[in-house]
Parts: sequence; C-alpha cells; structure tokens
Amino acid sequence: MPGRPAPTTAPVLGEPLPVELMNTSWADQQGGRDSLTTRAELQAWLAAVAGRPELTDLTFAKPPTTDQLALFRELRDALRTIAAEVTADTRVDSARTDGELKRALRTLNRASAAAPSWPQLSWRAGEQPHLVTKSSGAAVETVLCRIAHAAARLFGGDGREALRACYAPGCVLYFVREHPRREWCSAACGNRARVARHYQRHRAGRSPQAPLAGSEGAGSEGAGSEGLVQRQRIDRSGT
Repeated sequence: MPGRPAPTTAPVLGEPLPVELMNTSWADQQGGRDSLTTRAELQAWLAAVAGRPELTDLTFAKPPTTDQLALFRELRDALRTIAAEVTADTRVDSARTDGELKRALRTLNRASAAAPSWPQLSWRAGEQPHLVTKSSGAAVETVLCRIAHAAARLFGGDGREALRACYAPGCVLYFVREHPRREWCSAACGNRARVARHYQRHRAGRSPQAPLAGSEGAGSEGAGSEGLVQRQRIDRSGT
C-alpha cells in the first residue's frame, strides 16, 4: 500500500472480508458513520485488511481511484442489502424491496467477474511447490473481486446460517456466529446490551412507593396491630 495511510475508522473485528466490508457502515452515539467516503478512507481500510491470508499475495502499487471507491461503496451497500434479507434483519433502516435485492445480486455478481483469478503452481529452487493466485486486474480491483467471491460463498452456502445482525442498542453491524453462545458483534456491544437489559428490568420491577411513617395509612395499620397485640396478651393472662 503506497505511503502510510491513517488508521481506518471502521471497526475491524476479524470477521470474513465481506462482513468487514459491510461493517464500514457503522454507528456510534452520534449516529450513523461511513468509513468509505473518500479515497484515503478506502486506502486506510485496505491497509487494515491487507494482512489477511487471502490478500497477502497482492502488492498495492497505487492508491485507489475515485471509480474504485465507487465500486467498493456499491458492493458494500449490495452486501448489506443481501445480508439484511439472509438474516431477516428487523433493525431500523434495514427495510428492503424485491427490486433492491435484485439490484444487489447484480452488483455482487458483476463485482465477482470484474477481475478473474486463477491458481498457479509455483516451485522455486530449494522450496516446496505451492499454489499462488493470479489475477487479471489491479490489486484494488482484485480485492473487490475476492470479497465478492467470498460473499457469494457466504450467502450461497451453509455459512449463511451463522450470519447475524447485531441487536445491541444502536448497532448496525453484522457478524458470523462461530460459537453458539455468541449474541453480539463485540464485547462492547455485549456490555451495552446487558446494561440496557438491567435498566429495563429495574424499571419494570419498581413497585409504587410505600406509605411513609406517620401518614394516615401507616397510622391506621399501626393502631390495628397494637390492638391485636393487646388482645393476645389478655387471652394468655386469662383476664
């Protein structure tokens, strides 16, 4: 990656690359955020994921172009539309129509064919033979294509059953549920959800305030209790 871009503002949580791309649209206490609004932001995000095993063979000789930024944003939005359908996402702003889903599928399939790649066998002197992946496109375009490939496998295979929308308060991220007990995209979202649940239980469980001592209700109850004690004493004395 040319130069040293500033760190990406997107959450990078170790999810599959298609999910990481979807999560460049995120939210905080101030509202929705987008970490792919400029070429520099795309460059920063690419630098953050460049160490993934499926991308280590690529050399980023040039920064992304404006057209490449538009393609990444288009694919990101398409993947979020498909993910919302796959996960039956009911969060705010996740509503989708049949027309939007069809457009998203066309975008995904077009990106998947944008930079064809193929395996090649490499065998250098003194090394073991191994496979390398070659592509007909530039590095940035190849990343886009590989993310599209991975997304097609995710949505079209058994892995889609593990894809989840995070329902922590205010979160708009997706994640792949690799453990049956995992409910949230991150520990921070889990903590926020537990705090919200505790607050809701506290509010629902609060009872009306009891009458204060000295009030009319409290005084009547006290007089009745005192009379009962006196009658019990009389009965025990036999008088």
